[in-house]
Formats: sequence, structure tokens, C-alpha cells
Amino acid sequence: MEIPEQVYQGCWVPPDLAYDVERDVWARFEEDGTVTLGMTDIAQSKAGKLVSILFKAPGKVLRGGQSAATIESAKWVGPFPTPLSGEIVANNEETFGKDILIANRDPYGAGWLVRVRPTALEEERARLVPGREAFAAIRERIDHDQVRCFRCAD
Repeated sequence: MEIPEQVYQGCWVPPDLAYDVERDVWARFEEDGTVTLGMTDIAQSKAGKLVSILFKAPGKVLRGGQSAATIESAKWVGPFPTPLSGEIVANNEETFGKDILIANRDPYGAGWLVRVRPTALEEERARLVPGREAFAAIRERIDHDQVRCFRCAD
């Protein structure tokens, strides 16, 4: 298996995404103007195996920092904060209904959480750091929080 670039302590930080480092959220800018959001490898590792997720419904309008979902794991219950204001246009409830551990297995792919249509992107985009630049800050968080990333097998 080829090891992807930007891996530290087992935690993968894809360089083609943007990150809200403080909130452990990744963002992928889609061609249609929407932004797909998910929890980082660090977040899924710190949370442990997910037990349930309660998603906000498409059509819900949120301000940056508000919760787009409530995540429960064996170790933790808390919000999934969106770094951007906007309308939720899709959530990944169907996928999580079939495989609650999908974010533990594939946090940057099939384990995405919500897709939003941003309403204040110009003002809020600065909160998101490009992947290559975010890697140094994320490494510091990994060291500070003593995180070792892993993927759930079942």
C-alpha cells in the first residue's frame, strides 16, 4: 500500500482540501459552488468508533460555527460545526445509516458529513487554511493532544 503524503503519527492530511484546524473540519470546494465538509482524521481518531449521528436536514440555514450534525461515539458526544455560513444542500445520512463507521474508515471520502451552499464565503474563507499550509498547524495539534490516528476495522 502506498503511503499518502502529509501523514504524521498515522494522521493523514490531504493537501488538496482546506481545513478549519481549530474545529477539526475539512472542506472541499465543489465545481457547483457548494462545499463538502467532514471530520478530519484527527477528529475521527479522537472520537473513536461512532455510534450515531443526528444530521440537520437539507434546507437548514446555519451561521459559521453552528452545528450541522450531532455526533456520538463511545467516548464523546458533540456538535459538528460548520466553518462556513450557508444552507445545507445535502447530508450523508443515507450512507451513515448503512455504515455508521464510514467516517472512521474513510473520513475524507465516503465519510463526508454535509454539503453547504455558502452565503458569506468571501468573509469566512480566511478561516479555512489550504492543506499544505495547514499541515504544520495540524502537526502541532497532534503533538499537543497526543493523537495517534487509526482506522476502524469493524
